[in-house]
Amino acid sequence: MFDGLLFDLDGTLWDSIDAICVSWNQVLEKRVPRLAGFVTRQKITGCMGMLLPDIVRKLLPELDWAQAQPLMEELLDTENRYVAAHGGVLYPQVPETLALLARDYPLCIVSNCQAGYIEAFFQAHGLGRYFADYENPGRTGKGKAENIALVAWRNGMNHPLYIGDTQGDYNAASAAGVPFLHAAYGFGTIDHAVPAVHAFEDIPAAVRRLSPP
Repeated sequence: MFDGLLFDLDGTLWDSIDAICVSWNQVLEKRVPRLAGFVTRQKITGCMGMLLPDIVRKLLPELDWAQAQPLMEELLDTENRYVAAHGGVLYPQVPETLALLARDYPLCIVSNCQAGYIEAFFQAHGLGRYFADYENPGRTGKGKAENIALVAWRNGMNHPLYIGDTQGDYNAASAAGVPFLHAAYGFGTIDHAVPAVHAFEDIPAAVRRLSPP
């Protein structure tokens, strides 16, 4: 059997894009008035799975780094506080399925997010009790593949499974030597056939089906 399940967050456990848009536009309206209302769901969706500095560079390429760095810090701080207060949209059956999975496996989150974002997810939806550990580049300064390996090592996992929705998630799991399950209901696609689920509640059956002997 797998000895642990590692989850991506955005596009796998929830959809927080609308909350991100609201919080970022609040900051832009105050700090860069000409960009008021600039951040839209379509623009953010096209960036899911990217590291946060890369998102800012993609959406606001005209800003030099001296301008972008303090703005990014305010964007992410405001985002964390807004998400913690208002939450996002959990995919159907997430709490119930996590409760079921947690009976048999240690669960962890490895996301390409900023420090404080996973904690905001826990605060908003009360799901932290199901997770043994979590990691992100905002805390470690490492990429997703390294963080997958770090969390697996830290929790004594020899045969974990990573569950995510984007090509970047697949690439990171592969680089870490960890099998991958595609959350095909999320934001991304994979460029070749991989095991997939089309609803969060289908994960337990898929995990049993994919478990090594």
